[in-house]
Amino acid sequence: MKKFLLVPCLVWAAAGLSQQMTGDDIIRKANEMFNPQTSHSVMEMTITTTSGQTRTFVYESWSKDAGEKNLVRYLEPRRVKDQATLMLNNANDIWMYFPRTQRVRKLATHAKKQKMEGSDFSYEDMGSGDAFINDYMAKRLDDEPMDGHDCYKLELTRKPESDLSYSRLILWIVKENFVPILIDYYDESDPDLCLKRMTQSDIEIINGIPTPRTIVMQNRLDNARTSLKIREIEYDVPLSDAMFTERELKK
Repeated sequence: MKKFLLVPCLVWAAAGLSQQMTGDDIIRKANEMFNPQTSHSVMEMTITTTSGQTRTFVYESWSKDAGEKNLVRYLEPRRVKDQATLMLNNANDIWMYFPRTQRVRKLATHAKKQKMEGSDFSYEDMGSGDAFINDYMAKRLDDEPMDGHDCYKLELTRKPESDLSYSRLILWIVKENFVPILIDYYDESDPDLCLKRMTQSDIEIINGIPTPRTIVMQNRLDNARTSLKIREIEYDVPLSDAMFTERELKK
């Protein structure tokens, strides 16, 4: 008889734990999914403009210290091949390398709010590391299913001292694996104006980490969109700090 009672007991225990979790608990778990300690990937980025035109980039990316350090080097198309971007301190410090001139240029601090290669992702979106934890206050809303998943729903409100681009975020986080499958981004000065919506899908377990292989950022104002598809990815790879320096950008 005991073996038949075990499963419902575990289900009840898990359900009880789920109900006890606070917004802070949930976002910390989700942040772990977003920011493994190190990663290396090859990504395909397709930008679809308001007029329906598309352009595609392929880049190689390295990340360290849970997203605090990020290096991106373009592989395709030919006109941007070997162009590189280094983001440190959660994208507060950004350098770009241009192979045609063989020069490195440091961008102004506010550049983190600009579009990355004209996409619907800003540098801040791509390299903000632990921003969910450090720059926002988390509030748990009523749970809500999304795309067939049982989800936690959270509201993140920007802290007064933060200079991030969004006044608040609404997230739907899958209870089973803590992957944020949908995030709404609200205007810096108007918390009722939704600027962008990001969806993550095609979740696959890679090196023990639930990994969305498809990420789409939809611009709600002009109907443009940018999709990211993971061609290759690996986690917990050895990366030296020397990779993430201005000098290494030229290599």
